[in-house]
Amino acid sequence: MIVSATIDGRHEKLVGPPEALVPWWSIGKTVLAAAAFRLADQGRLDLDAPVTGKPFTARQLLAHTAGVPNYGHLAAYHEAVARGDAAWPVEELLVRTRADELLFMPGQGWSYSNVGYLFIRQLIERATDSELRSALHVTVFAPLGLHAVMTRRRDDMDRLLWRGLKDYDPNWVYHGLVVGTPADAARFLDRLFTTPFLSDASRQAMFDAAPITFDLPNRPFGKPTAGTGLMIDPQGPLGLWYGHSGGGPGSVSAVYRFANTGRVVAAFADNEDDGALERAVLELARA
Repeated sequence: MIVSATIDGRHEKLVGPPEALVPWWSIGKTVLAAAAFRLADQGRLDLDAPVTGKPFTARQLLAHTAGVPNYGHLAAYHEAVARGDAAWPVEELLVRTRADELLFMPGQGWSYSNVGYLFIRQLIERATDSELRSALHVTVFAPLGLHAVMTRRRDDMDRLLWRGLKDYDPNWVYHGLVVGTPADAARFLDRLFTTPFLSDASRQAMFDAAPITFDLPNRPFGKPTAGTGLMIDPQGPLGLWYGHSGGGPGSVSAVYRFANTGRVVAAFADNEDDGALERAVLELARA
């Protein structure tokens, strides 16, 4: 089952229940990047200052160039999620991932890191003196006219369209699990790049790419490139497209903007086939 929203100028086309709530998974990284750049524009967060006690900057964390390890390779993590366990405390997560043992010197490589975005979450919370749910509402969702929320409560999982997540602890998404409608996901990406929400410099900085490309087998990207809070493909089947994909237990998410047409497509499915969902996004963008 796929639910989706397509925005083309002022026109919206929805497939599925219009108020269906779905997990955005790693689309939340683009939300956190938007919040960080907004705070930087307001002079409340310095993206280029070393993070206190660390050798990397917030900008490097946002671009996955800080060298921070990830937890996706930990068998214990996948086993705990499958059992429906409560998420580990942050301190335990950092010990299990050996978060202080960098994979490379900051700025000298690229490695996708959910832990790095946990650190971004902490920086946003400090800069706003509030927990992430409130910080994202005030900094991103309210200014962009969205109803999405960040949740830490298992009770909220009962409200999702995907019923298989009712026993999932959203705190396993250590950078914060955003839930919202497909339409709000599409509106988010559209308004992020078509309104004065960010300065021109900050908006352009999100396209600053790491000097690497990487293979994504069975995915419909021509030249997948890592931006700053974005996944970018300058050689896609329909030309340049950018946004983010994500996935969690039993479901996947994707939201992309197509530069040639300005069309934005957000799609969500109750399976774990990222490539199939991204191909569905392309088909919706062609329609």
